[in-house]
Amino acid sequence: MASIKLLKKEINYVLGDLIEQVYHWEASSQKINSEEGNKLIDRCIQVYDELIELVNDKEVELKKEHFSKIRTYLTEKTEAIQNEIESLQS
Repeated sequence: MASIKLLKKEINYVLGDLIEQVYHWEASSQKINSEEGNKLIDRCIQVYDELIELVNDKEVELKKEHFSKIRTYLTEKTEAIQNEIESLQS
């Protein structure tokens, strides 16, 4: 049970950090409420919702594999979003 709580915190922290990076980029580039920034923030929220739904799935038989796949999915999605944020900053 504690690992589920920690996984939820990790998801929240990582995606929240990405959203904060988008806000920082918007503020530093004078593009407040930009279309690119809003798309990235919406994507972060979508990934968050997907992951929390997967974590809360009670009908999983192989829990260890399931949570391992969730961590992998989190890593893949956040790396893709991070690369997009970095491309905006260039």
